[in-house]
Amino acid sequence: MSSTATRVRFAPSPTGFLHVGGVRTALFNWLYARHERGAFVLRIEDTDETRHQPEAIEQIQRSLRWLGLDWDEGPDVGGPFAPYIQSQRRPRHLAVAEDLVAAGAAYRCYCTPEELERERQASMAAGKPPVYSGRCRNLSAADEAALAAEGRRPAIRFAVPEGETVVDDLVRGTTAFENALLGDHVLLRANGVPTYNFSNPLDDHDQGITHVIRGDDLFPSTPRQILLLRAMGAEPPRYGHLSTILGPDRKRLSKRHGATSVEEFREAGYLPEAVVNYLALLGWSFDDARELFTREELVGLFSLDRVNASPAAFDFQKLEWMNGVYLRALSPDDFAARVLEYLREQGSALADQPDRVAQAAPLVQEKMTTMGQFEPLCRFLFGPLAVEPEALQRLRADENAHTVLIEAENVLSGVDPCDAPAIEQSLRQMADDLGLKPRAAFGAIRIALTGRTVSPGLFESAALLGRDETLARLAAAA
Repeated sequence: MSSTATRVRFAPSPTGFLHVGGVRTALFNWLYARHERGAFVLRIEDTDETRHQPEAIEQIQRSLRWLGLDWDEGPDVGGPFAPYIQSQRRPRHLAVAEDLVAAGAAYRCYCTPEELERERQASMAAGKPPVYSGRCRNLSAADEAALAAEGRRPAIRFAVPEGETVVDDLVRGTTAFENALLGDHVLLRANGVPTYNFSNPLDDHDQGITHVIRGDDLFPSTPRQILLLRAMGAEPPRYGHLSTILGPDRKRLSKRHGATSVEEFREAGYLPEAVVNYLALLGWSFDDARELFTREELVGLFSLDRVNASPAAFDFQKLEWMNGVYLRALSPDDFAARVLEYLREQGSALADQPDRVAQAAPLVQEKMTTMGQFEPLCRFLFGPLAVEPEALQRLRADENAHTVLIEAENVLSGVDPCDAPAIEQSLRQMADDLGLKPRAAFGAIRIALTGRTVSPGLFESAALLGRDETLARLAAAA
């Protein structure tokens, strides 16, 4: 298959925010498409009407755009295989279901939910797999008419053939499934809504998808989809199933572990390029040593044969470390611009003082691992001082604090110019004159000026506050 023919898709269900597992799937599809110079298709699978959230479609698109994962075809950009919202393809699903019935590859099932549950329970009690018995598979026309006369609305089931189905997975390798254990699955529910195992492979076929890269929770559905496509006379795509993402406790990643959606990471102040880099390492690696990759490097190096079938563990501390690396690598101007944009997105009042943000940003670039840390670190530069309780306790417990604060006020009242180098020289001389180590002397001053025990550079902070505000805060603390 030529690289220009490669077509992959990301087909999320609009039932909520785009979570880590979903965005990792989107990323691997996008990387594969871009590496192969193929097409990346976004398709919204909204057939789960009970869980469908209309606003989720925009949330999914917003998250993908923030990460820089652009799509070549999709609901908002169109394409040669529109529509790209699954519910809008319903007429096609209904027509193909009827074609399969006419060809003998599917049949109408009139069983009620109660009958199916009794059958399921009986199979389990007998130690047999809880698969449908096929009781409606050979109904005569008279039987169907009689059941319909009772007011029963039929579903349409696929008639699974005998034998076995072999799945040659690009990640997991080869697996053989015994068809008898698959059961005749439902294609079309009695209410006319298609199931995932019908609409999903049918849409893949209609939209020319060549490779299906998805989570391994969908692996068991693969033989059913392959059989359906073959019954339609279609060639199945190549499948590759990505490993499960686990939390630090080695259990499936969930909300109990912390942030799990793209929106949450964005709100916490992570850079999209850091998130992309980290997610690329969840199941894929280039070698045993390298961890930092630009987006362009990932596209150039990505291949499915380097994707690992073993579960990947999500390490929140490593993501934060990586984000810090990316923050420190930004130019000072870019860093300040990113921080300001983040503050505006979060509705922070600090964003109303863009010049102050630009002045403060260089003081904390080396300290921050997420942009969410900027406001707590720098709030003291933007308005009235708020002192943390822990800092206040430490100040009161410092037996030298009063002397240090009074002396610092005296020293800094005459410093000229009132810039960081002059302030540093004056305060270090003051500490020496008092017979105190700088660390011991500066702690009280830091709390007086910033209200915190951890802050941006002390001398730079005092310079930004200016002489009058610095002296006022030292006097108030004393």
